[in-house]
Amino acid sequence: MLEELGLSYVTEKVDTKTKKMESGADYLAVNPNGYVPALQLDNGTVLTEGPAIVQYLADQKPEKRLAPANGTLERYQLQSWLTFVGMELHRSFTPLFNPAAAQEWKDAARANLGRRLAWVNEQLAGKEYLVGKDFTVADAYLFTVANWSKFVKFDISGLPNLTAYLARVAARPAVLAALKAEGLA
Repeated sequence: MLEELGLSYVTEKVDTKTKKMESGADYLAVNPNGYVPALQLDNGTVLTEGPAIVQYLADQKPEKRLAPANGTLERYQLQSWLTFVGMELHRSFTPLFNPAAAQEWKDAARANLGRRLAWVNEQLAGKEYLVGKDFTVADAYLFTVANWSKFVKFDISGLPNLTAYLARVAARPAVLAALKAEGLA
C-alpha cells in the first residue's frame, strides 16, 4: 500500500520466531502480540493488524481511491472483504506454514481453503477487483494471502477467475516494486 500511495517509508525485517528486529531491537516492544505487520507513525504511535493499517494508509491519500469514503456502503463492503480474507483465508493458511501442526489440522485447513477460494473465484466472475472498478486495499490483502498458495503448494489452477485476478494485480507497478523489495520477484 505504501508503494501504491507513493509514501516514503522505512522497513525493518523481523524474525517472527525470535521476535528480534534486523536492528537487534526486541519486536515485542513494538507489537506485544509478536506478529507482523506493525506500522509506526512519525509521532511514535504504532498501528497493528493489517486491515486497520491498510485503511489508515488509504485514508492518507483518499484521491488514490484505495478505499471508499468512510460511511459509504462501499466502505463497508471493503471492510467485509478485509474481514473475510483475514478470518477465512489468512487463518486457514496458518496451519500450512506451521511444521508442528497436526496433519488433521492441515487437512481441514486445505479443505476449508478449497471451499473459500472457490467462493472467491465465483465472486470475481466478470469483475476486475473486489469492490467496484478500482483496485483497493482489500485487493492487496487478497493478493498477498492467495499467493501463499505457491509457498504451501496449494493448487489454484482450477480457479480461472482467481488466477486471472492474481496475474492482473501482480502486473501493477507498485505490486512489482513491493515484490522486488521483499525478494519475491
